[in-house]
Amino acid sequence: MPERNIDFGKFGARGIRGSDAVARQLDVLGGGIATPVTARRGLMARLHYLTKSAHSRQAAKDAGLTVTPRTLTAWLEGRRRPSKANLERIDTAYRVVRRHNVARHLLRRLNAGGGTRVEIHPLNQSQVPRPLQRVVEYRTVNVRRWDRIVGSWAAGDHQGLDEVWTTEVLWDLGSQWGQYEYVTNVGFAA
Repeated sequence: MPERNIDFGKFGARGIRGSDAVARQLDVLGGGIATPVTARRGLMARLHYLTKSAHSRQAAKDAGLTVTPRTLTAWLEGRRRPSKANLERIDTAYRVVRRHNVARHLLRRLNAGGGTRVEIHPLNQSQVPRPLQRVVEYRTVNVRRWDRIVGSWAAGDHQGLDEVWTTEVLWDLGSQWGQYEYVTNVGFAA
């Protein structure tokens, strides 16, 4: 693709990849447990979520949480505390299972009514010298097909999400789509 940014930030521009901003927004829309996993309440909520059904237990195992039932029972009863590595595995497994569980619902919400309007806030150029600044502005686009975006997000496929975001959404912005590969924020609500 001709306008891909190769050396982003070389002159002081700041921002994040648009696909990363989309993933963050989907995480917000998907909801979940706000209490951190390091707090007892957050740990218990995640463990209960991951063990409430055979399907969620299998999904947690597939996501990397492989502990014995005895250890899991000790954690749930509060007799033992997971190690730092296990806390990270629990949190990662929770996110994977949660994304999988809410993907269908989000897809239905985002595709309803012919799609969802997305606001793209351009990158921050306040640190770029004036002669090197681009003229970029706030843009909106209506995304009608969320299937591949939500599917990549739910699978945790960052590269696939970036590819879909760039080729299917940014491409609709016309000849200057490359200016929106990095952004300060992407906003949408359904």
